[in-house]
Amino acid sequence: MVTARQVAESLGVAVSTVGRALADDPRISQRMKLMVREAAQRLGYVENLPAQMMRGGSSRLIGLMLPDIRNSFYATIADALSACCDAAGYQLVVSLADNPEAESRHVRQLASARAAGIVIVPTPDPQPETCAMLARIPHVQLLRRVPQLSPAWFGIDDMECLRAGTGHLIARGHRRIAYIGGTGDYSTGADRLAGFRRAFAEAGLDPALATEHLGPPADPRFGATATAALFADAEPPSAIITGAVQLTGAVLQAIAGRPHSDGREPAIVGFGDEPSFSWWRGELTAIAMPIQELAQACGGWLIERLDTGAPIEAHSSMASAQLVEYRSDV
Repeated sequence: MVTARQVAESLGVAVSTVGRALADDPRISQRMKLMVREAAQRLGYVENLPAQMMRGGSSRLIGLMLPDIRNSFYATIADALSACCDAAGYQLVVSLADNPEAESRHVRQLASARAAGIVIVPTPDPQPETCAMLARIPHVQLLRRVPQLSPAWFGIDDMECLRAGTGHLIARGHRRIAYIGGTGDYSTGADRLAGFRRAFAEAGLDPALATEHLGPPADPRFGATATAALFADAEPPSAIITGAVQLTGAVLQAIAGRPHSDGREPAIVGFGDEPSFSWWRGELTAIAMPIQELAQACGGWLIERLDTGAPIEAHSSMASAQLVEYRSDV
């Protein structure tokens, strides 16, 4: 087995220099860190991670904390960030937590593993312990944001994408429009609901024509229940817009099993451009987001600061969505 001493001898440096370089010690220059890593890789040296942690160094792990991964939306984020980390010599660790208790537990585990940094889609109200732990770890908020955590955030212009989607339906003559989305507890839910309402206000339409069903954005059961309630009404909507990719799928499934009263499915503007929606034969416009590019930008920004030791300063990066006429056989 190759030892740290052999790596040091191949470079003509002290063993302590090798250990510090691999631990990303700020006392070691970036040039020397690169030389040590290249030599370690060339010789086949594998660092003893517990020993590295005992020296006070961080690992080369970056945590990605997501609420869900059952759709291509979050899966694409994980894939893009993993490639970004791998290219920079880091390893991505994915953690799924959509409640404050699990979130706190997972952050604690990442902290105990000396994660170099964390990209987090936070819960609406992180526990004080979670905030205290994250204050000691370089981290970036992704998509959702809460004021208790890092001032660095990468996300979508949620208000504008729902305003544009609703405006699209209004321009096509729809007036009775329903919104099915997340509650205002989530920053994304509040902004998307505001965008829906803003489109009605800009068009000068009576707000009474709009119907709103708000609930957990990652729960397809909520989406199905909300859809059933809409079509149990004496005057069901002619169009539906959703505020979460999981809800889009649930709405399409629910409508497929319950045709519109006049034999036509309602027009749908669905949040997310999922390949799994391709079976739908009705009128569907997707709110498509540059998720891969957003994740790469987020990962690259964090890794640059980890590599240089620069602080995580206030930063906001907002990507725009676009409407895509996905399929229309109506």
